[in-house]
Amino acid sequence: MGQLIAGAASSHAFALEDPSAWDTVRGRVRDVYIRRFGAPPPEQPRLAQETDEDVQRRYAKLRNALGHIREQLAASRPDVLVLVADDQDETFTEDTYPQIAVYLGKEFICRGRHQAAEWRARGHPELARAILTECVERDIDMAAVGTLPENVLLAHAFGPVLRTIDPEGQIPVVPVFVNCIHLPAPSPARCYYLGQTIAAAIEKCGGIRTAAIYGSGGLSHFPASYPGYPKGDFPFGGIIEDYDHMLLEKLRAGRGSELAKLTSQELLENGEIELRSWITMLGAIGDVPPEVLVYEPFYRGIMGMGVGFWNLTAA
Repeated sequence: MGQLIAGAASSHAFALEDPSAWDTVRGRVRDVYIRRFGAPPPEQPRLAQETDEDVQRRYAKLRNALGHIREQLAASRPDVLVLVADDQDETFTEDTYPQIAVYLGKEFICRGRHQAAEWRARGHPELARAILTECVERDIDMAAVGTLPENVLLAHAFGPVLRTIDPEGQIPVVPVFVNCIHLPAPSPARCYYLGQTIAAAIEKCGGIRTAAIYGSGGLSHFPASYPGYPKGDFPFGGIIEDYDHMLLEKLRAGRGSELAKLTSQELLENGEIELRSWITMLGAIGDVPPEVLVYEPFYRGIMGMGVGFWNLTAA
């Protein structure tokens, strides 16, 4: 029987790039916006307030938090890591995508956006199959992904995270896909229940002793691929900082289950669609205060960036 020993979550994309690259990457995202809407977005006024020195100083907090996760995983060496994230028309297509899915394979290659080089990972078919079975038995219609085209996982929510927290690829990984970018998408309550079900599968799986779970995505951001935009003069690249802080206060107090009460509309309006990955992770670990939780809004990086780690053995 397996024991869940750690939970973690972070933003991805810009959050895993050095800030010196943000202006270039933001320009590419801006070009996508122009192709989508036929005109450039208005420039965010907060951009001019972020100096190189300010950005590097504040980003160091996130870099250190990611380093803490990497160190903790290296020290505890769980038998498997369940990585929950979305796919943005990369591995799946806009016309054919699952709401919730698990990859069953023995290995995969990470390649694609925000990835300078390939990264190879081992899968864990036994736990993946256990998650699939537990989900179906608990009335979650989990899709099974038995193979990937050319064995490549293109979704940028996976590879850069794995390269950051386990650069040597020591820990087998079970990728779990939760749709965030296409509407309709699973409700926060459904995501939390999914996390609880994943935890039950880990507990029942006889082939592992320890496991960790990671939620990849968010926090508040409105990139070019966002399915909806709020009203206002500067929707592209906006950050709803007050909403981020409200969420983080609940997490710091060990009240993560309250995020299951949010609505899909709230997530959409506040740039939080990828919070579904965090909520899934929270469902697995329960109401536990984090060991580390940092947040910084970066308009040059077009998102509110967060990193958290939950040590369940200490709890």
